[in-house]
Amino acid sequence: MANHRDDRPLSELMTGLVADISGLFRKEIDLAKAEASENVNRAIGSLETLLIGLIFAIGAIGVLLSAAVQGLAAFLVAQGMTEPNSDALAAVIIGVAIALLAWAMISRSLSALRGSSFKFDRTASSLQRDIDVVKERVQ
Repeated sequence: MANHRDDRPLSELMTGLVADISGLFRKEIDLAKAEASENVNRAIGSLETLLIGLIFAIGAIGVLLSAAVQGLAAFLVAQGMTEPNSDALAAVIIGVAIALLAWAMISRSLSALRGSSFKFDRTASSLQRDIDVVKERVQ
């Protein structure tokens, strides 16, 4: 900073400094609010994806286990397998496939939630710069 002479009284300089610092902290609080809002919006988006994945998983289990199991069981019977064995095998095959699909969607959403940062990086760095400036002015 340039060193220049200021003829204002000390009380006026201190009043200005207090006003500057309070304005600065107001701006920092606004920045923190904006960052928190961004983080919450990102988390809500991930939760929406998670819920959609869960709905698909439930719907898939209900629909596919009733329709696909019967279709696969009929195919297995046509291939020469007994009806009770074909029903059981068809249920296992379809159940595993749907469980893998549900797991993939839920896992993806959970990793997105874990990856979203709830840190206030911009606010912290801005506050550090402000502290450095205040220290420089006071010294």
